[in-house]
Amino acid sequence: MLSRVEPILWLLGVAEFYGAVVVGIVIALVAHRVQNRAILSCAVLVLLAYLGGIFKLGMANVLMLLGTGSLTLAAEYLLYRFGLAPQLDWQAIKYRKETMRHAILHSVLLSGSLLFTIPFAWLVVTSLKEEKEMSAFPPVWIPTQQVKMLIDGKSVGLAMLPYQGTSVKVAVLKEYDTGDRLVRILEPANLSGTEVKTKVSALKEVRHIAPVWNNYPNAIKFLPRETNGGLIYLWNTLQVSALSIIGTLLSASMVAYSFARLKWPGREFLFTILLATMMLPSAVTMMPVFLIFRSFGWIDTLYPLWAPSFVGSAFNIFLLRQFFMGIPTELEEAARIDGCSFYTIFWRIVLPQVKPALAALTIMSFMGSWNDFRGPLIYISSPEKQPLAYALQLFQTAHGGEPGLLMAASTMVMVPVLVLFFFTQRYFIQGITLTGIKG
Repeated sequence: MLSRVEPILWLLGVAEFYGAVVVGIVIALVAHRVQNRAILSCAVLVLLAYLGGIFKLGMANVLMLLGTGSLTLAAEYLLYRFGLAPQLDWQAIKYRKETMRHAILHSVLLSGSLLFTIPFAWLVVTSLKEEKEMSAFPPVWIPTQQVKMLIDGKSVGLAMLPYQGTSVKVAVLKEYDTGDRLVRILEPANLSGTEVKTKVSALKEVRHIAPVWNNYPNAIKFLPRETNGGLIYLWNTLQVSALSIIGTLLSASMVAYSFARLKWPGREFLFTILLATMMLPSAVTMMPVFLIFRSFGWIDTLYPLWAPSFVGSAFNIFLLRQFFMGIPTELEEAARIDGCSFYTIFWRIVLPQVKPALAALTIMSFMGSWNDFRGPLIYISSPEKQPLAYALQLFQTAHGGEPGLLMAASTMVMVPVLVLFFFTQRYFIQGITLTGIKG
């Protein structure tokens, strides 16, 4: 009967966990505001005891989780109702409501961010594991390695073995074809030196926290020798990314400025046609574009990967146009009075006003060209001209049965994009959310 309602009980347990944590934090903050140190200390102790109880008991028993959460919520209610509530004035009550709202909002956002971080965390952790830990269940989140020591000039692993009613520490000396192991007892001292033949299932390895960093150099070692350890792939990718960024910023900014500021016949009609192209799936234009590049003799070159950025794209032009339209016209009129031409106004007056949008386009262009897989797949056949995204696919095909090496290679390809986004996320968010500059 319990198995039928167990999913519901787990949901209730998780809800109690969030409720206990949020209420405990709110009580502590309100108690700090009204300078009630006794209630503050009690709230912190109750919350720490609850969290410590969860980590100690684990998540194996849903009934224990529910019981612990119910007791914690009851204790927090009594603490607030009879200890804190009588001391609150209207300002403190308002602060309590605002704090509760912020605590709930941040708990939801934090949970969502952790949920979306799990795949990347699993990628990095798996790249640092031994092979035997990659398929372990439950999953291993902290990489470990077997403790080793030198015996007779040979590095051997340590393990624990039940022997004569006690647990002894042994060193694994030899592996037999039958699967048995020859071990030598190290501890306790009265049995030290005794050698025993045992089943591998009876051994429990002695392990310590130690990431397997060798997966990264080993992943590079398996790349073809002519790629210079993957530096050829990296150079091709950097070349394509840099040219794509330059082409995107130049073409999109000029066309967007023309649509936003210059008056010429058919401007609105052509802008409508431009937006309509956003509804065309890329698969529809794939064959015509391929035929055009083939007629240019660009097949098996890097030109098809970056040249299209110099003719602009509908989304980039639309984004910059909205920014340009938000710039006060008084700036351009003052520049014209001073004798500035359209190009001078564009380069020295308008472009500096849309730095957030340009930064956002730079980041998006870099991420798109860095992760582009379909373009190299269609246009490039020579291995020495492949970028990192296609090289990673080739690596997966050759080493798909070695998840440690594959995850290490994937991490190395992802790190530059993550570092760039981490340091430029403020500009990226500004470029996406802002629609212009107020005058």
